[in-house]
Amino acid sequence: MTPDEYQSYDATGLAHLVRSGEISSLALIECAITEIETRNPAINAVIATRYDEARAEATDLGTGALGIPWLVKDFNTDVAGLPTRGGSRVLTDAPPAAADGVLIERYKSAGMVILGKTNTPEFGMNVDTTPSLFGPTHNPHDLTRSAGGSSGGSAAAVASGMLPACHATDSGGSIRIPASNCGLFGIKPTRGRVPLGNNGAEGLAGMSTGNAVSHSVRDSALALDVASGPLTTDIYFAPAGPPSYVGVLDQPLRPLRIGRWVQGLAGETVHADNIAAVDAAGELMESLGNEVVDLAPPVDGHGLRNALDCLFSVNMKAIVETLRSTMPHKPVDELLEPATVACANEADRFSAIDYVNAQAFGRAATAALATYFAGIDVVMSPTLANPPLPLGELDPRVPDWQGFFARMLDEIPFTALFNLTGGPAATMPLGSSTQGLPIGVQIGGPLGSEVLLLQLARSVEIAAPWHNRT
Repeated sequence: MTPDEYQSYDATGLAHLVRSGEISSLALIECAITEIETRNPAINAVIATRYDEARAEATDLGTGALGIPWLVKDFNTDVAGLPTRGGSRVLTDAPPAAADGVLIERYKSAGMVILGKTNTPEFGMNVDTTPSLFGPTHNPHDLTRSAGGSSGGSAAAVASGMLPACHATDSGGSIRIPASNCGLFGIKPTRGRVPLGNNGAEGLAGMSTGNAVSHSVRDSALALDVASGPLTTDIYFAPAGPPSYVGVLDQPLRPLRIGRWVQGLAGETVHADNIAAVDAAGELMESLGNEVVDLAPPVDGHGLRNALDCLFSVNMKAIVETLRSTMPHKPVDELLEPATVACANEADRFSAIDYVNAQAFGRAATAALATYFAGIDVVMSPTLANPPLPLGELDPRVPDWQGFFARMLDEIPFTALFNLTGGPAATMPLGSSTQGLPIGVQIGGPLGSEVLLLQLARSVEIAAPWHNRT
């Protein structure tokens, strides 16, 4: 397979080639390795590899296996034989994981061949991927721009052509943010749908989940088919999904009532290019028989920001205190990013009652969205407030958590609501800035509505194809 042929297929198409016998999984893996080695030096998306193990696994796959190349984000994701560093210098010498997490077991059982891990900001706490440990990940569309975060390495790997789809996680928008910046599709599933890669019962007060970034809608649906399903230790249970998300993609979709939401709930400024992308998407939606109405979610934006501040700060405090206690001979505070230390220290502003109230705000916002979605089917917004920022503009080496976090929330006024409330949301690569940079359009729905969002995105992808991959 030539590089051009490799670039012409999405992951589903590559899997078909393997299953039909037109190419071996090993040959396909060699293509992916070549692309990673060729493209990664300029992008810095992949920070650990396991090529020999991948070659052996590709050789031993059984009949019907997907046989496709896969990378996983190096945060809360345990792959046997590779360390899990979470983008932190504190964990530079972390030992290799002794066993695969359940998520990785599911990937391998389906025949996804894991080639390595992708870059992430320290503990996923940035919408830009610029960790001191591994250095910045560059946006393949413009190397001076941010690839987004915290799944910036995953999105940059896919957008640069290393592979057609890749694992990613999302705690405040971390699938959708880099997908938007890099011109990709990505869906954050309902809370409890996909397990974390470390077998944790929850991450960041229930805001964390995972799936993939991809070129095609069907690749993200495929990733859900492979990974979804509860763990016995889960404390959240998603509504039942279909037997196959891929299997329902092309079923007829009834006309939908879509809410247009283009202003930050706390008055955050939204770039004209990002609003224009939503308006153009709205025209496309209407041409497909849907109705678009101006209707923002009835949630207090300032309360949302305050709740996120409390939950992020207190959870980071727990992480940092654990590192300090388990690594007494290591200069933990010197090795952590200054913004991480500042975040942990700022947690002292909050009491236990504040934390309980932040969680209560999330439950109230969930109830408000349930009422909201009784009147509309889907909400549509910009994914981000701005086109891709200059790389490093959100610098974690500045020890000002309140300023850093406020600036970060200003960039993501539309994504984090779905993490706090647990519902699914996706970003589609439908817009571009006046400078030609990608701009995503987000669609969100009620709890358990992944099928609806995937079908809507698929109908848009067919009507206005955003990539030349088959």
